Amino acid sequence: MNTLLFPVILAGGKGERFWPLSRKDRPKQFLSLDGSSRSLLQATADRLIKLGRGWDSLWVITSSQIAEGVRQQLPDLPVENLLIESEGRDTAAAVAWTSLEIKQRYGEDAVIGFFPADHWIADEEAFAHTLSAATQLAASTAAIVTLGIKPTFPSTGYGYIEQGEKIGSFNELPAYHVNRFTEKPNRETAETFLSTGRFSWNSGMFVFRAGVVLKELHTHAPEIIEPLEQQGPDIYPQLPKKSIDYALMEKTTLAYVLPVDFGWDDLGDWNAIERLLKTEENPNVELATHVGLDTQGAIIYASNPEDVVVTIGLEDVVIVRDRNVTLVVKKERTQEIKQILKILQSDSRFTDLL
Repeated sequence: MNTLLFPVILAGGKGERFWPLSRKDRPKQFLSLDGSSRSLLQATADRLIKLGRGWDSLWVITSSQIAEGVRQQLPDLPVENLLIESEGRDTAAAVAWTSLEIKQRYGEDAVIGFFPADHWIADEEAFAHTLSAATQLAASTAAIVTLGIKPTFPSTGYGYIEQGEKIGSFNELPAYHVNRFTEKPNRETAETFLSTGRFSWNSGMFVFRAGVVLKELHTHAPEIIEPLEQQGPDIYPQLPKKSIDYALMEKTTLAYVLPVDFGWDDLGDWNAIERLLKTEENPNVELATHVGLDTQGAIIYASNPEDVVVTIGLEDVVIVRDRNVTLVVKKERTQEIKQILKILQSDSRFTDLL
């Protein structure tokens, strides 16, 4: 049984909801958002190289627009382990292409794990323990294993996984067959999910053998896997744009879940900074030089340490100062940053802000 894991970082996202700090030339995964000196991409790589054979077993798939930035951020990554998409086609195509490449090099029993580049993990020892369990399950069973995060509140921003029958324990962690995947629910539904104790958040992290996932893609997403097999990555721009959840996970009968709790956040928008860094001593989260009067519940960020942000009488806002842009938005409306970017894209005066 092959229990060596080949971790793959999905590093093609834009992270638009972290604008103006995240821009075309500096996407979210290149940023340090937790006050450390390591970017999200570098922190993800640091975690994953401990799970296999160091840099030799780590793979990254990214877009042509930021590939050079990935090389600069991860100079120890072998050149042949960096896959560059000519055009982003979402995660199903990325999973299919990388799985084909790893199968060609290491065989269909190679165990592959896929990990977004922008996750924050609190307990890395527990994370490694969990991935060992997922690898054992994937190596011994025709399984597509997903990590389900134990919910800490009734989130309406995450997808959910309902666990079904228990199929055993791996590395002392229980594993369950997946009953169903559910898209982002409303609050009432999310509260119902939590009350049952059977639901976990969909982390977007998956582990499986190359041969298993490729066979399932042939069954459920032939429009993606067959062109790649027949014509290679040159066909990439013509592939349908689908997430791996939609293309495969919601359809396969081989989905299994490990409910886990190692401290996790997907850092989806500026509000995630508050979840990571909020303290009882400070009414605000300040990653800037801030002088405030009667301001509370604010998230304040400035990329230039010489910039001073002064506030009076503000509550529950995000203020971001980066280069030539200042963003001020209510915390409850940070999801709408994408709409602002569409407005900026339509006006030639603002193209250098994107």
